[in-house]
Amino acid sequence: MPQEPKRYVTVKFLMERYEISRETIYKYMRDYGFPKQHKLTPGATRWLLTEVEAWESERAENCS
Repeated sequence: MPQEPKRYVTVKFLMERYEISRETIYKYMRDYGFPKQHKLTPGATRWLLTEVEAWESERAENCS
């Protein structure tokens, strides 16, 4: 069974997804265990969507 390719998302994608500012994303990383970004090239950092979704699931389980 072929493995799905990794999907990386931008900070803009995250800002729109959560309706928060860039600063809040970095606060979530610092204070709430939000996944760290991956440096793909010197000018490009992205987040793995699977890691973001896993963080969301974990948060949802803890809120139930």
